[in-house]
Amino acid sequence: MIGAVLVGILVVVVGGCVCVVWAERGGPRWVRVVASATLASGALLRRFQRSRRRSLRSGDSGGGDGD
Repeated sequence: MIGAVLVGILVVVVGGCVCVVWAERGGPRWVRVVASATLASGALLRRFQRSRRRSLRSGDSGGGDGD
């Protein structure tokens, strides 16, 4: 079951990448819509990762217990 979900996610990601390349070459309207959604989701993930890294760093006291 988990394997099927992972394969499905992989297909969606690869399809999005194909649409981005196709849209750059002037594909149909639906391809440009999918490409825009793909690029927007990538930007959203990058922003989330940056904010997560900042919150993890700010929560770090810098000192350890020596272990």
